Amino acid sequence: MYAIVDCNSFYCSCERVFQPKWDDRPVVVLSNNDGCIISRSDEAKDLGVEMAGPYFIAKPLIEKYNVGLFSSNYNLYGDMSMRVMDTLRHLAGDRNVEVYSVDESFVNLFFLPQNKLREFAMELRHTVERWTGVAVSVGVAPTKTLAKLANGIAKKYKRQTECVAVLETGEKIAKALRITPVGKLWGVGGRSQKKLNDLGIHTGWDLRNMPEEWARKNLGGVVGVRLIKELRGEEAIVMDTYEDKKMIATTRMFGNAVTALADIKEAVATYTARTAEKLRRQNSAAGMINVFVVTNEKENRKAVNPHFRHGPTYSSHIVLPYPTSQTNELIKPAIALAEKLYREGKQYKKAGVVLSGIVPDDAIQANMFEQQKSIGRFLMEQIDNINFSMRGDVVKFASSGTKRNWKMRQDFQTPRYTTRWNELCKVS
Repeated sequence: MYAIVDCNSFYCSCERVFQPKWDDRPVVVLSNNDGCIISRSDEAKDLGVEMAGPYFIAKPLIEKYNVGLFSSNYNLYGDMSMRVMDTLRHLAGDRNVEVYSVDESFVNLFFLPQNKLREFAMELRHTVERWTGVAVSVGVAPTKTLAKLANGIAKKYKRQTECVAVLETGEKIAKALRITPVGKLWGVGGRSQKKLNDLGIHTGWDLRNMPEEWARKNLGGVVGVRLIKELRGEEAIVMDTYEDKKMIATTRMFGNAVTALADIKEAVATYTARTAEKLRRQNSAAGMINVFVVTNEKENRKAVNPHFRHGPTYSSHIVLPYPTSQTNELIKPAIALAEKLYREGKQYKKAGVVLSGIVPDDAIQANMFEQQKSIGRFLMEQIDNINFSMRGDVVKFASSGTKRNWKMRQDFQTPRYTTRWNELCKVS
């Protein structure tokens, strides 16, 4: 059996932990640059605040009902996420927890008898809430897909289920599938939903009863077959506790439109340094770097397509002579790519750096035809240690700049209560 533990309105919950005055009151959290709503409390949902809707559209409703408004505070959310995951590992064991996203984890419950599943799920829920302050919902079922389905039921019917739903019998699974639209299943996107509806398949139960050969032809081959098996209670998606990422990125919206090449280069250098830091954290090295920029061409895009919300994205990549995790060896090609992408006269609203071709840093095969000019892994570790302990990028490369006029807007950001000494929560 599998459980999935999903934090309820995670970003909102993190803010409420340190500001309990917002408990049981409507709260929303905004995306990068305070652009869109990316997290809503149940109370905000009841008011009609739309998920992913632009802030400026929801602003009158937010002000009318005195909705709590917060900018994204990723330092806080990342640390709170780690606390939730560590709590799950403490209760279920390291090898039985797979971190699926910042607010979700699968837990393997193979060690429990069936009559203990709900009791243990309730223990997970109560312990996480007591130790971290973050409210969670727990879904339990024989497969990951069915566990996601159970979790959805636990969230939708919180009062009846006490935020815990266990589908341990065939009868309960069948009932849950019959009341679940096929588009709500894990792994079924918008296009697949439309296709399935056109074929007369409207519920999870309808899909569950389709032949595997039909799924192979109509649902993407092996992926579709796995989905059918999972819905039947046959394990087809196994636990993956290997957490090292195959691709690492840092992307940000700018606070204001950027036109100068110097600002673009500073931003790209800063994002490269941050991405290299993440890379070293998992003891890896990257063999390819990709840089992209997004333009702010409102007039042009409206003329072509009035519903298109983003300007064009321009990207380029380079394969490195050998994999590396050292910031200086990554910044140089990243800046060269930024210069290649830049066009004078255009306005830019976003940039990003993506590292791929990731390998363990103790298994790097050097290029025998090129001399490696390295300032050393040791120096990188010292820089990481200083920045981690002092915070705020105390030590950085000159190419990252000092003014950072391109930084994203965060007008409603709360303190980083758990990761900055000078921003600790004060009790009076």
